[in-house]
Amino acid sequence: MSNSFSFTLEAKRGHARAGLITTPHGRVQTPIFMPVGTQATVKSLDSADLEQLGAEIVLANTYHLYLRPGAARVAQLGGLHRFMNWPHPTLTDSGGFQVFSLDGLIDADGVTFRSHLDGSTHRFTPDTADSLQHQLGADIIMAFDDCTRDSADQHQAAAALDRTSRWAEQSLAAWEKRRRLSAQGSYQALFGIIQGGQHHHLRRLAARSICQLPFDGIALGGETIGYNSAGTVQVMDSVRELLPVDKPHYAMGLGRDPADVVLGVNLGFDMFDCVGPSRLARNGALFAGRLSIEQPAQGQTTANAGAFSFRSPYRRGRLSIARQEFASDRRPIQPDCDCATCQAGYTRAYLHHLYKTKELSYFRLATRHNLRFMVGLTEQMRSALVR
Repeated sequence: MSNSFSFTLEAKRGHARAGLITTPHGRVQTPIFMPVGTQATVKSLDSADLEQLGAEIVLANTYHLYLRPGAARVAQLGGLHRFMNWPHPTLTDSGGFQVFSLDGLIDADGVTFRSHLDGSTHRFTPDTADSLQHQLGADIIMAFDDCTRDSADQHQAAAALDRTSRWAEQSLAAWEKRRRLSAQGSYQALFGIIQGGQHHHLRRLAARSICQLPFDGIALGGETIGYNSAGTVQVMDSVRELLPVDKPHYAMGLGRDPADVVLGVNLGFDMFDCVGPSRLARNGALFAGRLSIEQPAQGQTTANAGAFSFRSPYRRGRLSIARQEFASDRRPIQPDCDCATCQAGYTRAYLHHLYKTKELSYFRLATRHNLRFMVGLTEQMRSALVR
Protein backbone atom coordinates (compact mmCIF):
# COMPACT_ATOMS: atom_id res chain seq x y z
CA MET A 1 0.00 0.00 0.00
CA SER A 2 1.05 3.58 -0.59
CA ASN A 3 2.42 5.57 2.34
CA SER A 4 1.09 8.79 0.90
CA PHE A 5 -2.16 10.53 0.02
CA SER A 6 -3.42 11.46 -3.41
CA PHE A 7 -6.61 12.33 -5.25
CA THR A 8 -7.22 11.67 -8.93
CA LEU A 9 -10.24 13.08 -10.75
CA GLU A 10 -11.44 10.28 -13.04
CA ALA A 11 -14.67 11.59 -14.57
CA LYS A 12 -16.94 14.62 -14.53
CA ARG A 13 -20.42 15.23 -15.89
CA GLY A 14 -21.91 18.60 -15.21
CA HIS A 15 -20.73 19.35 -11.66
CA ALA A 16 -20.85 15.70 -10.54
CA ARG A 17 -17.43 14.08 -10.13
CA ALA A 18 -15.90 10.63 -9.77
CA GLY A 19 -12.42 10.28 -8.31
CA LEU A 20 -9.96 8.05 -6.52
CA ILE A 21 -8.38 8.76 -3.13
CA THR A 22 -5.26 6.81 -2.20
CA THR A 23 -4.25 6.48 1.47
CA PRO A 24 -1.74 4.33 3.41
CA HIS A 25 -4.56 1.88 4.21
CA GLY A 26 -6.11 1.59 0.79
CA ARG A 27 -8.12 3.38 -1.86
CA VAL A 28 -11.45 5.17 -1.65
CA GLN A 29 -13.57 5.52 -4.78
CA THR A 30 -15.63 8.69 -4.87
CA PRO A 31 -18.34 9.77 -4.59
CA ILE A 32 -18.49 7.95 -1.27
CA PHE A 33 -20.79 7.77 1.74
CA MET A 34 -18.76 7.13 4.89
CA PRO A 35 -20.39 5.29 7.84
CA VAL A 36 -19.83 6.99 11.19
CA GLY A 37 -18.19 4.97 13.97
CA THR A 38 -18.39 7.61 16.70
CA GLN A 39 -16.66 5.56 19.40
CA ALA A 40 -14.54 3.43 17.02
CA THR A 41 -17.58 1.35 16.19
CA VAL A 42 -20.60 1.68 13.93
CA LYS A 43 -23.42 0.89 16.33
CA SER A 44 -24.64 -2.74 16.10
CA LEU A 45 -22.15 -3.70 13.34
CA ASP A 46 -18.69 -5.26 13.26
CA SER A 47 -15.87 -4.91 10.75
CA ALA A 48 -17.06 -7.87 8.70
CA ASP A 49 -20.49 -6.24 8.35
CA LEU A 50 -18.87 -3.01 7.16
CA GLU A 51 -16.76 -4.83 4.60
CA GLN A 52 -19.78 -6.76 3.35
CA LEU A 53 -21.84 -3.61 2.86
CA GLY A 54 -19.03 -2.09 0.78
CA ALA A 55 -17.75 0.61 3.13
CA GLU A 56 -14.33 1.80 1.98
CA ILE A 57 -13.69 4.30 4.78
CA VAL A 58 -15.10 4.75 8.30
CA LEU A 59 -15.18 7.81 10.57
CA ALA A 60 -14.35 7.99 14.26
CA ASN A 61 -14.88 10.88 16.65
CA THR A 62 -11.91 12.56 18.31
CA TYR A 63 -13.90 14.10 21.16
CA HIS A 64 -15.50 10.83 22.23
CA LEU A 65 -12.30 8.78 21.92
CA TYR A 66 -10.38 11.46 23.83
CA LEU A 67 -12.77 10.99 26.76
CA ARG A 68 -12.99 7.19 26.48
CA PRO A 69 -10.68 5.27 26.31
CA GLY A 70 -8.21 8.10 25.64
CA ALA A 71 -6.18 8.78 22.50
CA ALA A 72 -2.95 7.67 24.22
CA ARG A 73 -4.47 4.28 25.00
CA VAL A 74 -5.66 3.84 21.41
CA ALA A 75 -2.11 4.66 20.27
CA GLN A 76 -0.67 2.18 22.78
CA LEU A 77 -2.97 -0.51 21.39
CA GLY A 78 -1.72 0.02 17.84
CA GLY A 79 -3.80 2.95 16.62
CA LEU A 80 -7.35 3.23 15.40
CA HIS A 81 -7.08 0.59 12.66
CA ARG A 82 -5.87 -2.17 14.97
CA PHE A 83 -8.03 -1.01 17.87
CA MET A 84 -11.26 -1.37 15.89
CA ASN A 85 -10.02 -4.23 13.69
CA TRP A 86 -10.54 -2.17 10.53
CA PRO A 87 -7.57 -2.36 8.12
CA HIS A 88 -9.07 0.07 5.62
CA PRO A 89 -9.00 3.91 5.47
CA THR A 90 -10.25 5.96 8.41
CA LEU A 91 -11.09 9.61 9.02
CA THR A 92 -11.32 11.48 12.33
CA ASP A 93 -12.93 14.84 12.95
CA SER A 94 -11.21 17.45 15.10
CA GLY A 95 -13.85 17.50 17.86
CA GLY A 96 -14.88 21.02 16.92
CA PHE A 97 -18.50 20.11 16.20
CA GLN A 98 -18.92 18.30 19.53
CA VAL A 99 -17.39 21.20 21.44
CA PHE A 100 -19.78 23.51 19.58
CA SER A 101 -22.69 21.28 20.59
CA LEU A 102 -21.64 21.51 24.25
CA ASP A 103 -21.60 25.33 24.15
CA GLY A 104 -17.93 25.46 25.09
CA LEU A 105 -16.27 28.73 26.07
CA ILE A 106 -14.45 29.97 22.96
CA ASP A 107 -11.47 32.32 23.09
CA ALA A 108 -8.78 33.35 20.61
CA ASP A 109 -6.66 30.25 21.23
CA GLY A 110 -9.16 27.43 21.66
CA VAL A 111 -12.24 26.12 23.46
CA THR A 112 -12.80 25.17 27.10
CA PHE A 113 -15.68 22.76 27.64
CA ARG A 114 -17.18 20.30 30.09
CA SER A 115 -17.36 16.58 29.45
CA HIS A 116 -20.87 15.28 28.80
CA LEU A 117 -19.88 12.21 30.87
CA ASP A 118 -18.88 13.67 34.23
CA GLY A 119 -18.81 17.46 33.88
CA SER A 120 -15.00 17.64 34.11
CA THR A 121 -13.30 20.58 32.38
CA HIS A 122 -11.18 20.13 29.25
CA ARG A 123 -9.59 22.30 26.60
CA PHE A 124 -9.02 21.87 22.86
CA THR A 125 -6.71 24.01 20.73
CA PRO A 126 -5.53 23.48 17.14
CA ASP A 127 -2.41 21.77 18.50
CA THR A 128 -4.46 19.58 20.87
CA ALA A 129 -6.78 18.46 18.09
CA ASP A 130 -3.85 17.64 15.82
CA SER A 131 -2.01 15.77 18.58
CA LEU A 132 -5.06 13.66 19.47
CA GLN A 133 -5.73 12.74 15.85
CA HIS A 134 -2.05 11.94 15.37
CA GLN A 135 -2.27 9.49 18.28
CA LEU A 136 -5.46 7.94 16.93
CA GLY A 137 -3.66 7.41 13.62
CA ALA A 138 -6.45 8.05 11.09
CA ASP A 139 -5.58 8.34 7.41
CA ILE A 140 -7.45 11.65 7.09
CA ILE A 141 -7.64 14.19 9.91
CA MET A 142 -9.38 17.55 10.17
CA ALA A 143 -8.12 21.00 11.08
CA PHE A 144 -9.63 22.44 14.28
CA ASP A 145 -12.41 24.92 13.48
CA ASP A 146 -15.05 27.11 15.07
CA CYS A 147 -18.31 25.47 13.97
CA THR A 148 -20.78 28.25 13.14
CA ARG A 149 -24.46 28.16 14.11
CA ASP A 150 -27.15 28.88 11.54
CA SER A 151 -28.43 31.61 13.83
CA ALA A 152 -25.09 33.47 13.91
CA ASP A 153 -25.41 37.04 12.68
CA GLN A 154 -22.85 38.50 10.31
CA HIS A 155 -20.65 39.84 13.12
CA GLN A 156 -20.62 36.50 14.98
CA ALA A 157 -20.03 34.51 11.80
CA ALA A 158 -17.17 36.82 10.77
CA ALA A 159 -15.52 36.42 14.19
CA ALA A 160 -15.84 32.63 13.98
CA LEU A 161 -14.46 32.71 10.46
CA ASP A 162 -11.45 34.73 11.59
CA ARG A 163 -10.74 32.20 14.36
CA THR A 164 -11.15 29.28 11.96
CA SER A 165 -8.70 30.86 9.50
CA ARG A 166 -6.08 31.41 12.20
CA TRP A 167 -6.65 27.94 13.65
CA ALA A 168 -6.30 26.45 10.16
CA GLU A 169 -2.79 27.91 9.89
CA GLN A 170 -1.96 26.70 13.40
CA SER A 171 -3.30 23.22 12.58
CA LEU A 172 -1.09 23.12 9.50
CA ALA A 173 1.95 24.20 11.53
CA ALA A 174 1.31 21.50 14.17
CA TRP A 175 0.71 18.90 11.46
CA GLU A 176 3.93 19.83 9.62
CA LYS A 177 5.95 19.61 12.85
CA ARG A 178 4.61 16.17 13.77
CA ARG A 179 5.00 14.95 10.21
CA ARG A 180 8.71 15.84 10.28
CA LEU A 181 9.19 14.19 13.67
CA SER A 182 7.49 10.96 12.57
CA ALA A 183 8.72 10.77 8.99
CA GLN A 184 8.75 6.94 9.06
CA GLY A 185 5.11 6.65 10.10
CA SER A 186 2.00 6.54 7.91
CA TYR A 187 1.09 9.79 6.20
CA GLN A 188 -1.97 11.52 7.63
CA ALA A 189 -3.78 13.79 5.18
CA LEU A 190 -5.04 17.07 6.66
CA PHE A 191 -8.25 18.70 5.43
CA GLY A 192 -9.19 22.34 5.98
CA ILE A 193 -12.76 23.42 6.77
CA ILE A 194 -14.78 26.26 5.26
CA GLN A 195 -17.07 28.05 7.74
CA GLY A 196 -19.13 31.26 7.51
CA GLY A 197 -22.64 30.24 8.52
CA GLN A 198 -25.37 31.20 6.07
CA HIS A 199 -23.58 34.36 4.98
CA HIS A 200 -22.54 33.54 1.46
CA HIS A 201 -19.98 36.32 1.10
CA LEU A 202 -18.28 35.02 4.25
CA ARG A 203 -18.37 31.46 2.93
CA ARG A 204 -16.68 32.64 -0.27
CA LEU A 205 -14.12 34.59 1.73
CA ALA A 206 -13.44 31.48 3.82
CA ALA A 207 -13.18 29.31 0.72
CA ARG A 208 -10.51 31.56 -0.79
CA SER A 209 -8.58 31.60 2.48
CA ILE A 210 -8.71 27.84 3.14
CA CYS A 211 -8.14 26.81 -0.48
CA GLN A 212 -4.91 28.80 -0.77
CA LEU A 213 -3.39 26.81 2.11
CA PRO A 214 -1.64 23.45 1.41
CA PHE A 215 -4.40 21.20 2.71
CA ASP A 216 -4.87 17.75 1.17
CA GLY A 217 -8.63 18.23 0.90
CA ILE A 218 -11.31 20.83 1.48
CA ALA A 219 -14.35 20.36 3.72
CA LEU A 220 -17.53 22.35 4.14
CA GLY A 221 -18.71 22.56 7.76
CA GLY A 222 -21.06 24.37 10.09
CA GLU A 223 -24.53 23.73 11.46
CA THR A 224 -26.13 24.39 8.06
CA ILE A 225 -24.48 21.46 6.30
CA GLY A 226 -26.61 18.35 6.59
CA TYR A 227 -29.23 19.92 8.87
CA ASN A 228 -30.76 22.66 6.74
CA SER A 229 -31.36 21.32 3.23
CA ALA A 230 -32.23 24.64 1.60
CA GLY A 231 -29.31 26.36 3.30
CA THR A 232 -27.00 23.50 2.36
CA VAL A 233 -27.79 23.89 -1.34
CA GLN A 234 -27.19 27.63 -1.26
CA VAL A 235 -23.92 27.36 0.66
CA MET A 236 -22.56 24.53 -1.48
CA ASP A 237 -23.46 26.35 -4.67
CA SER A 238 -21.91 29.60 -3.44
CA VAL A 239 -18.45 28.08 -2.92
CA ARG A 240 -18.41 25.31 -5.53
CA GLU A 241 -16.53 27.23 -8.22
CA LEU A 242 -13.82 28.25 -5.72
CA LEU A 243 -12.89 24.71 -4.70
CA PRO A 244 -9.69 23.24 -6.20
CA VAL A 245 -10.43 20.65 -8.88
CA ASP A 246 -7.49 18.45 -7.84
CA LYS A 247 -8.54 17.94 -4.20
CA PRO A 248 -11.44 16.04 -2.58
CA HIS A 249 -14.52 18.06 -1.61
CA TYR A 250 -16.04 16.86 1.66
CA ALA A 251 -19.53 17.89 2.84
CA MET A 252 -19.34 17.23 6.58
CA GLY A 253 -22.43 15.70 8.17
CA LEU A 254 -24.37 15.53 4.89
CA GLY A 255 -26.24 12.27 4.30
CA ARG A 256 -29.17 11.95 6.67
CA ASP A 257 -31.43 10.94 3.77
CA PRO A 258 -30.63 9.42 0.36
CA ALA A 259 -31.67 12.58 -1.47
CA ASP A 260 -29.07 14.56 0.51
CA VAL A 261 -26.16 12.63 -0.97
CA VAL A 262 -27.62 12.77 -4.47
CA LEU A 263 -27.91 16.53 -4.10
CA GLY A 264 -24.32 16.79 -2.86
CA VAL A 265 -22.97 14.82 -5.81
CA ASN A 266 -24.92 17.01 -8.23
CA LEU A 267 -23.21 20.04 -6.68
CA GLY A 268 -19.70 18.65 -7.13
CA PHE A 269 -18.92 17.13 -3.72
CA ASP A 270 -17.14 13.81 -3.29
CA MET A 271 -17.32 12.71 0.36
CA PHE A 272 -20.29 12.52 2.73
CA ASP A 273 -20.97 11.25 6.23
CA CYS A 274 -23.82 11.29 8.71
CA VAL A 275 -24.98 9.36 11.76
CA GLY A 276 -28.51 9.69 10.38
CA PRO A 277 -28.83 6.45 8.36
CA SER A 278 -27.80 4.20 11.26
CA ARG A 279 -29.76 6.22 13.82
CA LEU A 280 -32.86 6.20 11.63
CA ALA A 281 -32.52 2.43 11.19
CA ARG A 282 -32.46 1.91 14.94
CA ASN A 283 -35.60 4.01 15.23
CA GLY A 284 -37.61 2.14 12.60
CA ALA A 285 -36.98 4.23 9.45
CA LEU A 286 -35.68 2.05 6.60
CA PHE A 287 -34.61 3.47 3.24
CA ALA A 288 -36.47 2.57 0.06
CA GLY A 289 -36.37 4.19 -3.36
CA ARG A 290 -34.32 4.41 -6.54
CA LEU A 291 -31.72 6.57 -8.21
CA SER A 292 -32.64 8.18 -11.51
CA ILE A 293 -30.16 9.51 -14.04
CA GLU A 294 -31.61 12.62 -15.59
CA GLN A 295 -31.08 12.82 -19.34
CA PRO A 296 -30.49 16.40 -20.52
CA ALA A 297 -33.24 17.87 -22.63
CA GLN A 298 -32.44 18.91 -26.19
CA GLY A 299 -30.48 22.13 -26.15
CA GLN A 300 -29.73 21.89 -22.41
CA THR A 301 -26.28 23.10 -21.37
CA THR A 302 -23.77 20.55 -20.11
CA ALA A 303 -23.77 22.20 -16.66
CA ASN A 304 -26.69 20.01 -15.58
CA ALA A 305 -26.17 17.10 -17.95
CA GLY A 306 -26.24 13.72 -16.24
CA ALA A 307 -27.64 15.08 -12.97
CA PHE A 308 -29.05 12.51 -10.56
CA SER A 309 -32.31 12.42 -8.63
CA PHE A 310 -33.78 10.14 -5.99
CA ARG A 311 -37.36 8.93 -6.08
CA SER A 312 -39.32 7.02 -3.45
CA PRO A 313 -42.96 6.22 -2.66
CA TYR A 314 -42.19 7.10 0.96
CA ARG A 315 -41.68 10.55 2.43
CA ARG A 316 -37.94 11.34 2.49
CA GLY A 317 -37.28 7.81 1.27
CA ARG A 318 -38.12 6.33 4.68
CA LEU A 319 -40.29 3.24 5.15
CA SER A 320 -41.59 3.22 8.74
CA ILE A 321 -41.34 -0.44 9.75
CA ALA A 322 -43.43 0.15 12.89
CA ARG A 323 -46.57 0.71 10.80
CA GLN A 324 -49.18 -2.03 11.15
CA GLU A 325 -49.46 -2.37 7.36
CA PHE A 326 -46.11 -4.21 7.39
CA ALA A 327 -47.08 -6.76 10.08
CA SER A 328 -47.98 -9.38 7.45
CA ASP A 329 -45.84 -8.11 4.55
CA ARG A 330 -43.71 -10.97 3.19
CA ARG A 331 -41.56 -8.77 0.97
CA PRO A 332 -38.01 -7.66 1.83
CA ILE A 333 -37.52 -3.99 2.66
CA GLN A 334 -36.84 -3.33 -1.03
CA PRO A 335 -37.12 -6.27 -3.46
CA ASP A 336 -34.10 -5.32 -5.61
CA CYS A 337 -31.86 -4.28 -2.70
CA ASP A 338 -28.50 -6.06 -2.55
CA CYS A 339 -27.91 -5.58 1.19
CA ALA A 340 -27.28 -8.70 3.29
CA THR A 341 -30.59 -8.26 5.12
CA CYS A 342 -32.75 -8.16 1.98
CA GLN A 343 -30.71 -10.81 0.17
CA ALA A 344 -31.03 -13.21 3.11
CA GLY A 345 -34.81 -13.05 2.83
CA TYR A 346 -35.71 -11.16 5.99
CA THR A 347 -39.22 -9.83 5.47
CA ARG A 348 -40.87 -6.58 6.43
CA ALA A 349 -43.20 -8.61 8.66
CA TYR A 350 -40.28 -10.12 10.56
CA LEU A 351 -38.48 -6.79 10.93
CA HIS A 352 -41.77 -5.25 12.11
CA HIS A 353 -41.98 -7.99 14.76
CA LEU A 354 -38.35 -7.54 15.86
CA TYR A 355 -38.77 -3.77 16.10
CA LYS A 356 -42.00 -4.01 18.10
CA THR A 357 -40.53 -6.54 20.52
CA LYS A 358 -37.25 -4.59 20.83
CA GLU A 359 -35.14 -7.60 19.86
CA LEU A 360 -31.44 -6.74 19.56
CA SER A 361 -31.06 -8.49 16.20
CA TYR A 362 -33.32 -5.82 14.68
CA PHE A 363 -30.62 -3.16 15.09
CA ARG A 364 -28.05 -5.11 13.08
CA LEU A 365 -30.43 -6.13 10.32
CA ALA A 366 -31.85 -2.62 9.92
CA THR A 367 -28.48 -0.83 10.11
CA ARG A 368 -26.94 -3.15 7.51
CA HIS A 369 -29.76 -2.22 5.13
CA ASN A 370 -29.63 1.54 5.58
CA LEU A 371 -25.85 1.80 5.33
CA ARG A 372 -25.63 -0.51 2.33
CA PHE A 373 -28.40 1.53 0.72
CA MET A 374 -26.35 4.73 1.11
CA VAL A 375 -23.05 3.19 0.04
CA GLY A 376 -24.79 1.53 -2.90
CA LEU A 377 -26.31 4.85 -3.93
CA THR A 378 -22.87 6.44 -4.24
CA GLU A 379 -21.62 3.35 -6.11
CA GLN A 380 -24.42 3.71 -8.64
CA MET A 381 -23.64 7.39 -9.23
CA ARG A 382 -19.95 6.63 -9.60
CA SER A 383 -20.68 3.88 -12.14
CA ALA A 384 -22.85 6.25 -14.16
CA LEU A 385 -20.07 8.85 -14.17
CA VAL A 386 -17.13 6.62 -15.15
CA ARG A 387 -18.81 4.38 -17.74
